[in-house]
Amino acid sequence: MTIQTSSDNAERAATRGFLFALGAYTLWGVLPIFMKMVDHIPAVEVVAHRIVWSVPLAGLALLLLGRTADVKVAIRSPRALLMAAVTASIITLNWGIYVWAIAVDRAVETALGYYINPLMSVVMGSALLGEKLNKLQILAVGLATLAVVILTIYAGGLPWVSLALALTFAVYGYLRKTLPIGPSQGFFLEVLILCLPALAYILWLQGRGEGHFNVSSPDDVTLLLLCGPVTAIPLLLYAFGAKLLRLSTLGLMQYIGPSIVLLIAVFVFGEPFGGVRAVAFGLIWAALAIYTWSIFRGRSA
Repeated sequence: MTIQTSSDNAERAATRGFLFALGAYTLWGVLPIFMKMVDHIPAVEVVAHRIVWSVPLAGLALLLLGRTADVKVAIRSPRALLMAAVTASIITLNWGIYVWAIAVDRAVETALGYYINPLMSVVMGSALLGEKLNKLQILAVGLATLAVVILTIYAGGLPWVSLALALTFAVYGYLRKTLPIGPSQGFFLEVLILCLPALAYILWLQGRGEGHFNVSSPDDVTLLLLCGPVTAIPLLLYAFGAKLLRLSTLGLMQYIGPSIVLLIAVFVFGEPFGGVRAVAFGLIWAALAIYTWSIFRGRSA
């Protein structure tokens, strides 16, 4: 008979958390392949189906986990509903930009956006919460800013797709902390709030004969039904992983997703990745390395 120690249990929990998070980031990384399969469908319609078909999956997960009580409390709170409506609107905008960008062959820019996101969060923390940046973090933000300037000069305009994705996700993460419920419960509440307008939009499209959810197009029906699982499953895996892992581990793992996206964009979709972009990405990677080092150095001090 073996006796399980608390350290053994903690190690097993960390292993489960790592696998959950790895699954989430990997699924997010390969998501552009699925989005390419629906690039003939307008981005707004795709997002509407992502919302509608996520509701039953998120609800089922809460039932199986026995975590419905928090949602019931939140539904009775006008403040919680208002904040959930705001965060839901922001993440919907993020999804819409992402789906559109993949469809028009700008996947490299989406990868850049999610690389910039952690540094955008640092800037927001400093501007909105008065959090002081150390010298390494200031250097990291400076390198990221230089990368954006280089891309702006190269492209003749701001890399707005990257910046919009980074900003909307950073704002979403900031405001999401105000919801007094866990990640999986919050996700369910958000898609539940969005479900009625999304469903109304889908029915309106179908009534006009412009929708793609038609029996005559079984492939499109299948793809749109899959919008629910490809949206909900990685988010739920991430929620489970986040509860079992340290934030520092999650911080390092968050670069898995955009790295896979970048590889797919260049080697599968054939998007250009010339010298200027390579320099800009090199600056971003250096900034992320410095930022990550600053976190570990601060915790060991």
